[in-house]
Amino acid sequence: LLHGIVMRGPTQPVCQIATPCSEPAAGVLLTFVRSGAAPVRVRTDARGRYSVHLRRGTYVVRVAKTQPRTLVVRRSATADFAIDTGIR
Repeated sequence: LLHGIVMRGPTQPVCQIATPCSEPAAGVLLTFVRSGAAPVRVRTDARGRYSVHLRRGTYVVRVAKTQPRTLVVRRSATADFAIDTGIR
């Protein structure tokens, strides 16, 4: 089982102390691709969380508009992702 959270940020042009500058990314599609296997897709819930059952192996993970990331799955683990909103 792989699980984690996807956050998006910054959520405002100027981040301030004691004010969150990122938020959970709800409804984001994550795609896990492993050589020789069908892609596995999962969406984040309202709190930006996801969980997915994957076989052991190396996956290329695509999350929204981020660069693909390589992830090695060996056992139950956590993998968090961040989406840059581009707000500056």
